[in-house]
Amino acid sequence: MGKQIAIDGPAGAGKSTIAKRLSAEKGFIYVDTGAMYRAVALYFLKNHMDFHDAALVEKNLPEIKIELKYVDGSQRVLLNGCDVSTDIRKEEVGNAASVTSVYPPVRAYLTALQKRLAEENDVVMDGRDIGTVVLPHAQAKIYLTASVETRAKRRFDELEKKGETPVLSEIEEDIRDRDYRDMHRETAPLKQAEDAVLLDSSDMTIDEVVEEMKRVCAEKGI
Repeated sequence: MGKQIAIDGPAGAGKSTIAKRLSAEKGFIYVDTGAMYRAVALYFLKNHMDFHDAALVEKNLPEIKIELKYVDGSQRVLLNGCDVSTDIRKEEVGNAASVTSVYPPVRAYLTALQKRLAEENDVVMDGRDIGTVVLPHAQAKIYLTASVETRAKRRFDELEKKGETPVLSEIEEDIRDRDYRDMHRETAPLKQAEDAVLLDSSDMTIDEVVEEMKRVCAEKGI
């Protein structure tokens, strides 16, 4: 088993941004589990299939092959051989992933892949159930969160920079809905692991969060 840093938390808390920085500074592989769930959802969107149909999703899982490749230290996500690293970041894909990620067969399929990556590499892995389900024995666990308002404003600013015209109130509503679904799903709901360190980034800069995580990891001997 490699060294493992597990970062959990709700949508928009900055997990991916922070995990990328932390993994680069520590020389670990970064595993963005959310990207994997988005890739599954993208498969159904691209093929115009009803992702609300749990039986249909389960039936088609064998047709989905997800790979993570690293190019110059950057993670690329491949869906059936095609690089979908940009496509999976669309808002509609994120919302669809919030639906398909509750299905037990989807979670079992991706959890197995994630565990295998952690066995073969030193990893920083972020998601919703990393410290509780995927890597329950991780040497360092951190639950990263922020207020709904802070997370919505961050997403709003991100979309504006892309030239889009987002509506802040709609983003806040989407985040609250996703939080509820993530925290109340039957399989592997979002929650803080008992041995995880709680870190609220609402009033912190990225640099401050990274430094705090490095301090936590040092205390855990990793």
